[in-house]
Amino acid sequence: MSTIIRKSGTTSSPDPDRHNVLHAVGWQVQVRSNIWSPPTDMYETADAYVVRVEVAGMREEDFVVSIEGNFLVISGVRPDVTERRAYHQMEIRCGKFTSAVGLPAPVDIEQASAEYVDGFLTVTLPKAKPSQIPIQE
Repeated sequence: MSTIIRKSGTTSSPDPDRHNVLHAVGWQVQVRSNIWSPPTDMYETADAYVVRVEVAGMREEDFVVSIEGNFLVISGVRPDVTERRAYHQMEIRCGKFTSAVGLPAPVDIEQASAEYVDGFLTVTLPKAKPSQIPIQE
């Protein structure tokens, strides 16, 4: 799998678009930009948090998957067709997208994995073991 999950260094000065998306996802507020959010599910198993994003028509290398603070952020660009068309109905979004999901507890980023199959990107984030959770002073 070529998708890389990375942890951002600091979150004190995030990208303004990313901040808007995180805000919009957290409070379901419409973001006034051209960035869209694909349908995203998150569920928990005994050992991991699993995030599944429905975004067909892409390749694994088209995704950027990162951990920013307590959020899993998945972004990319779904290409649009270049030919001109007279649409009668248009519901499939193209262009830049971002999906951010709040993580309820610490995760083990080193063991995280991502897989893109049949139009779904599935990111599995194993729960951090107590010995992996940093102690806050």
